[in-house]
Amino acid sequence: QVQLVESGGGLVQAGGSLRLSCAASGRTFSNLNMGWFRQAPGKERAFVAAINWSGASTYYEDSVKGRFTISRDNAKNTVYLQMNSLKPEDTAVYYCATVSWSSRPPAPDKSWGQGTQVTISS
Repeated sequence: QVQLVESGGGLVQAGGSLRLSCAASGRTFSNLNMGWFRQAPGKERAFVAAINWSGASTYYEDSVKGRFTISRDNAKNTVYLQMNSLKPEDTAVYYCATVSWSSRPPAPDKSWGQGTQVTISS
């Protein structure tokens, strides 16, 4: 198992930016495909973005394409989600997770973080 800890959430106005971080420990991070998911109030948890183990491949949910960028630093055991042009509908708890790269969108695997709240005001 890998332990995941998210940070970087907060309250910003629409049009603003946030960068989420997810720090991993407990396993060889550079072997892991990673993803971000979000859960808005009253809705199911949904896929946002994923990145493969090397960082060479990424995948995004349609509504965030062009606004969000997922990246990773294997030397720091950290995956990031840069979120620009934020909208009120991006308000949710954001979770990082290990993912399987064999499905589209990549599906969550075994490990989840505790989540970080992102709130976008209009």
